[in-house]
Amino acid sequence: MTSEEALGTIRAALDESARVKRQMWEQGPEILRIADRIAAAFRAGNRLYACGNGGSACDAMHLVEELVARYKRDRPGLPAHHLLDAPTLTCWSNDYDFATVFARQVQAFVRPGDVLVAISTSGNSPNILRAVEAAKRQGAVVVALTGRDGGHMRTLCDEVLIAPSDATERIQEAHITVIHLWCELLERMLFTQAASVAPPLPDPSLARGEGRTAEPSPLSALRGEG
Repeated sequence: MTSEEALGTIRAALDESARVKRQMWEQGPEILRIADRIAAAFRAGNRLYACGNGGSACDAMHLVEELVARYKRDRPGLPAHHLLDAPTLTCWSNDYDFATVFARQVQAFVRPGDVLVAISTSGNSPNILRAVEAAKRQGAVVVALTGRDGGHMRTLCDEVLIAPSDATERIQEAHITVIHLWCELLERMLFTQAASVAPPLPDPSLARGEGRTAEPSPLSALRGEG
């Protein structure tokens, strides 16, 4: 490959990535509606769970770490969990099968009113579809991040965002943009700038076994408590 050919490859990929994200602009109302539903779940004391395979697994973990730690604002952590604990995945897959590895965790953790963000670039990953079905049985709100034609997830999930591309890498690039948008919106919806304070560090006295009066959770304010 010549330098000129390599530059052509780079520019074509960047142009295509930009095209996909520009087309996602049309799904702005859906992106906002999903953020509203996730915010409502957090306010009600519910939790968010996320799952995916391969690069989509990394996206699920990325979403969770931004919510638990921070995106841009110093604020209390939000109760989000990914279903990608390695010992759990390998235990269940070894003893039973990989197709139900996420569904098993959904059965164990997800409760009515929780949110499951299910990520599959094709919309047809068998273990993601099983997780979606299990979450629906549990009474969760199920959000799909997918691509191509949406696959089976298009009709199974409560909310669906489809990246307008057939290329896995372009779909994943659109997904991470949506994830960052959700994080931005959730921080703005749930925490005012004035209330954006970092949670206190753990009290060393707790490690020494000394008693301390319990303080209300910083998330209680989201539920109107206190």
